[in-house]
Amino acid sequence: MSGACDCDKPIDTNALEVRQRRVLLYLLAINVLTFAMMVAGAVLSGSSALLSGTLDNLGDALTYGLSFAVVGMGIAAKARVALLKGGLIAAAALAVAVHIVWRLSHLDVPVVDVMTGAAVLNLLANGVCLLLLTPHRHSDINMLSVWECSRNDVAEGIAVIASAAAVWWFQSGWPDLIAAAALLILFARSANRVVRRAWQDYRTNPQPV
Repeated sequence: MSGACDCDKPIDTNALEVRQRRVLLYLLAINVLTFAMMVAGAVLSGSSALLSGTLDNLGDALTYGLSFAVVGMGIAAKARVALLKGGLIAAAALAVAVHIVWRLSHLDVPVVDVMTGAAVLNLLANGVCLLLLTPHRHSDINMLSVWECSRNDVAEGIAVIASAAAVWWFQSGWPDLIAAAALLILFARSANRVVRRAWQDYRTNPQPV
């Protein structure tokens, strides 16, 4: 839609909405399944980094459901939902921060095999989600905020796998906590970007829809 040759072509908004809804349904199904797998992995491994991914998957499942609900609505409605999605990302960051503080006094070494297996499956699922979303990321604030969540998920998957390797190498729980802290920063920055963009859109389009 950004190319010069497309400027004068009419956009089939109905077809666009159908494609967006289809993609969001795929993402919702993937994240619900991945969340169940990550819950088991986080509990069995005792990994803080994996727990952050679990909370993120839950937030994403809610995000995709909300995004599905506002496809085809006006900018103000999408901006309001994007504000909520930014809040969900921030809530995931807060939960990770609380768990990190708790782990500082309970620094056990995570079960590396379980942590690695869950992280690899999570990364594969998140990679599929990002590929599905990338063509739609510039459509509107709704799809952009969902794409932000998915990009965070891929970074999170890579970080957890790297921390699992470091835990195995050093036989220490510190790499796991460091990865969780890095993800905390990532979530906070992403929440800030989504909320700022959504607030800007809402202020310029406050009309009821």
